[in-house]
Amino acid sequence: MQNFIGLAAELAARAERQGPITIGLAGAGQMGTDIIVQVSMMPGIRIGAISEIRLQNAIDAILMSGRERGDIVDAKSASDIDLAIETGRVAVTDDYKALCASGRIDVVIDATGNPNVGTLVALEAMRNGKHVVMLNVEADITIGRFLKEEADKAGVVFTGAAGDEPACALELISFAQSCGFDIVAAGKGKNNPLKFDAMPEDYEAEARARNMSARMLVEFVDGSKTMIEMVAIANATGLVPDVPGMHGPAATREQLAQVLCTKEDGGILNKTGVVDYSIGKGVAPGVFCIVKPRHDRVTERMIDLKVGPGPCFSLLRPYHLTSLEVPLSAARAVMHGKADMVPLDHPVAECVTVAKRDLQPGQTLEAIGLHDYRGFAMTWADARTEGAIPLGIAEKAKVMKPIKAGEKLTYDNCVPDDSLVVTQIRKRLDQSDARFMGSNPQLQERLRA
Repeated sequence: MQNFIGLAAELAARAERQGPITIGLAGAGQMGTDIIVQVSMMPGIRIGAISEIRLQNAIDAILMSGRERGDIVDAKSASDIDLAIETGRVAVTDDYKALCASGRIDVVIDATGNPNVGTLVALEAMRNGKHVVMLNVEADITIGRFLKEEADKAGVVFTGAAGDEPACALELISFAQSCGFDIVAAGKGKNNPLKFDAMPEDYEAEARARNMSARMLVEFVDGSKTMIEMVAIANATGLVPDVPGMHGPAATREQLAQVLCTKEDGGILNKTGVVDYSIGKGVAPGVFCIVKPRHDRVTERMIDLKVGPGPCFSLLRPYHLTSLEVPLSAARAVMHGKADMVPLDHPVAECVTVAKRDLQPGQTLEAIGLHDYRGFAMTWADARTEGAIPLGIAEKAKVMKPIKAGEKLTYDNCVPDDSLVVTQIRKRLDQSDARFMGSNPQLQERLRA
């Protein structure tokens, strides 16, 4: 029998001393179901309760993980959840507040994918002293700075999720910085074919075959998810989109470092320190960090080690395991108080909203991944200058003026839904940013650079 090492050994030892780390999970869709099944096979960690408005989804996921129906408790309160966990069972509830209030839950993972719901779950978890793992990049790029501040006030960890491309890319960026390389670019290979005007009805069959909703699949295909993820990397590192929408070249794995480098080095970039993506063969499903050594001796060694021809080199993580890695973030938050990814305390980039079809006054916008709009990455300063609406507050916004396909949604032609908590928080952030920018010329210059 193999011996556990590293984090697995720590998890097993902790479980012997004080029991397994107990996760409260919000959302049992595709990603949530993956987490439930994966955790069932991991040492020293367990699912204690699941909050899901469609309770049968949660029940089906638990059964898929190998538990019996008798192991599942329909919980109405935090005390019901506590009792279920104490007796070795799993609670399901449609009340996220009960989940977050359970004394037996150590950490809450948000896998809802909805910016407003994710905000509500995160804030409730923090109020109850729970660490938060945000597998909801849409919420993170919209109000992540605010959620980080609230977590700090509550003395808990707020973190992006391991396994998602942003956190995986940050692993490479951290490694490269620690080695003393200059960061030229970082990003991902796009997994699905890119079709900016993709509509869900055209992807129903493929979505069923992949056990996911057509809406979620279209969010990937129309480029929204890529834009969201690159903005998340930007807001955690200070890297920026080189041009609005990024370049997205068809650079293969072997070509990557010679394409996503500066024009002076033979590539397409106007500057170093950027986020971007590739649609070229062999990059997806991985993430990359393009680096440039600061000394000829190091460049010589990189060439000798067959990393590439130089002068820039591609560090590649050729996979990301999405939801399967997420429980590791929960473990590190509980055991070490460590976050895998956190936003900076100032804005860097923005994922704004672009119409996928002509929109008319009076329309109420649908959710992301449907017919109305897609994401588009820009620098925060450019987005603010244009008055562009962040993607995370576009759902339920009201169209006020005609908008043609391909045009940005702005505060001039749309009005976001102020009844949503995520919209209210984002408005306060924008007001605070305006005051801070006005009093800080150096920051103004840095954000425009």
